[in-house]
Amino acid sequence: MFEAFAMSEERVLALAGLYQACLLTKQLANDGRCDEGAMEAGLASVFRIDAPSVVAVYGSTAGVRLGLRTLVSQLDENGNDMTVTRMAMTVMRVERSLSGRRDLLDELQQGIIAAQRQVEHFGMGSPQVTARLAELYAQTLSTLRPRVMVNGNPTHLQQAPIVEKVRSNLLAAVRSAVLWHQLGGRQWQLLLFRRQCSMLARGLLTGTTLDNGG
Repeated sequence: MFEAFAMSEERVLALAGLYQACLLTKQLANDGRCDEGAMEAGLASVFRIDAPSVVAVYGSTAGVRLGLRTLVSQLDENGNDMTVTRMAMTVMRVERSLSGRRDLLDELQQGIIAAQRQVEHFGMGSPQVTARLAELYAQTLSTLRPRVMVNGNPTHLQQAPIVEKVRSNLLAAVRSAVLWHQLGGRQWQLLLFRRQCSMLARGLLTGTTLDNGG
C-alpha cells in the first residue's frame, strides 16, 4: 500500500523547490537579501506550468541546489530549522485550500499569463516582474487560510522592494507545493520516508555538484 507513496526523485525536487522558496523568504525577512540566482529559478518555475518534466520546471536540478541542501539539513535532526519547516508546512496547507477555489485558480492563471509579458519585456529578475508576482500573491493566495506568517527584522519588512520579494517567493513556494501534490506528495511521507527522502536529496545534490565540476 505504501509503495506508491514512497519518495521519488521527482517528489524530492518539488519538495526542494518548496523549501528553497521558504528559506529565501526567511533570508529576506531577516537579512534583507537572499540568493538571487536561487530566487530567479524559483520565480521562473511559476511560469513553467506545462513543463515536460519536473527538472524542466526549475530549469535544471541545479536550480534547486539550495533547496536540496536545505532539505538535507531539515531532515537531519541536528540541523533542523523550525522556522523554515513551519513555513513549508503552512504553504502545503495553503495549497490544499487553493485546490478548492476554482475562482482563485483562474485568477492566478490569468495573472501569470499577464506577468509573462513583463518577463519577456523586462527579464525574469526585474523589479517589475517581482512586483507583479507580489501583487498577484496579495490578491489571491494571501486571502486564503491559513495565512503564511513571515517574521523577521522590522526594518527590512517595512521596505516595499523586500516585501515584494517575500511575496513573490511565497508564490513560488505555493507553485512547488502544487507540483509536490500533483506528484502524489503528502505531508505524512516526510515522517514515514524521512531517511529515503534525505538519501535521494543527497544523491541529487551530488549530481548537481558533479555536473558543475565542483
